[in-house]
Amino acid sequence: MARPYQPSLLRLLHGAMAAVVVLCWFSGVALYSQFDGRWGRLPLRIPDVIDLHGSLGVVLVLISCLFVPYAFTLGRWRLAQFSNAVALGALLLAVGSGLLMNEEWPRRGELHHWAYSLHLTAWLVLTLAVLLHLLGSWRRGGWTLLGSMLSLGLRSGDAPTHWPDQLRRFFGFP
Repeated sequence: MARPYQPSLLRLLHGAMAAVVVLCWFSGVALYSQFDGRWGRLPLRIPDVIDLHGSLGVVLVLISCLFVPYAFTLGRWRLAQFSNAVALGALLLAVGSGLLMNEEWPRRGELHHWAYSLHLTAWLVLTLAVLLHLLGSWRRGGWTLLGSMLSLGLRSGDAPTHWPDQLRRFFGFP
């Protein structure tokens, strides 16, 4: 099998998204352990974890504002794979439910709000969706495909200076 190539814009947006999702997940686990813990606690204590998680959430929203349009336009054919579509849907549910939350709820012990429950459910679904996404990528191309997302190499016509032309061509602008 020839070495697969992933477009540089996809690698940049996907990599940024993946890094921030992982940071959000870890800060969310710490937040849950510190303030909720109904289904178990871990010995994690991070000062101002609520503020950290909220700040990471804002970064995730900003990256999502770039990644989601990319996924539905230039990357739309990748959404035909179930594991990719589920991961994107779970991400949107997690981000959307996070925007509905009040950061004071955990501090005050107000864990009964539907938005909080939806956010916990969304992150559980997102965790499973990311595992499904990784498994699906592994099944389609193994280490070669997974490694192609980490590659720093560029093909001609795929440098960041070419991204505006790629978008113009996609949307049919001269």
